[in-house]
Amino acid sequence: MTSIPSVLITGASSGIGAAYAERFARRGHDLVLVARDKARMETLAARLRRDSGVAVDILQADLTDLGDLAAVETRLRDDRRIGILVNNAGAGLAGGFEQQPSDDIQRLVTLNTTAVVRLASAVAPRFVKAGEGAIINIGSVVGLVPEFGQTVYGATKAFVLFLSQGLSFELAPKGVYVQAVLPAATRTEIWERAGADTNALPAMMDVGELVDAALIGFDRREAVTIPVLSDAGQWDAYQAARQTMLPGFAQVHAAARYRSAP
Repeated sequence: MTSIPSVLITGASSGIGAAYAERFARRGHDLVLVARDKARMETLAARLRRDSGVAVDILQADLTDLGDLAAVETRLRDDRRIGILVNNAGAGLAGGFEQQPSDDIQRLVTLNTTAVVRLASAVAPRFVKAGEGAIINIGSVVGLVPEFGQTVYGATKAFVLFLSQGLSFELAPKGVYVQAVLPAATRTEIWERAGADTNALPAMMDVGELVDAALIGFDRREAVTIPVLSDAGQWDAYQAARQTMLPGFAQVHAAARYRSAP
């Protein structure tokens, strides 16, 4: 791995992925951009090469296609220059659960979960062997809030959070840093692609502000970064409350409150 590692970013043609590309290019990192829209990646790559003097490779891929996904996995396994993976590609769905076609749900789950875990799995052994490397997984605060009603999308983002925390627990002692970034509503094209009425949407965070905040968390080596959360103690309290339940999970009998009928 080079002293300034290359960064592979999925969903890199626009929005959060493009902003990560810009920020890492400014830091002097060479890039591998992954997305479906080759033309937009080429435009972005040309600008980054010109403005930052970094090398930028383009890998056109639809991560819901197993062949395309395998090609990205191969690049992660074989390219020892890549020391940072940004798992950013994702999508949402408009409407309530009962209105969402099952094929659309399957595609959403594949992109938001299967691709994330497979790409992390592709690169983790090499990072562990090197004793260094970083994986950034883009989740969402929606994964913490079923009350928002975005059931399938939120479930996929809850998966991303759990995956990131589990990977951090396993890989941090081996030198690999894993960060989960949980944005709140951010103005990107995901809303239009999900079929939302953009004119009816509330004010949202600018994508550049989001990524700048996430990178401060990255530099601080936070396990979970929630850019909109003003009081970090609230997350600490949330984690502490979860920890207090753990001893109860080790019991071999049902709790007393479940031993008699109401």
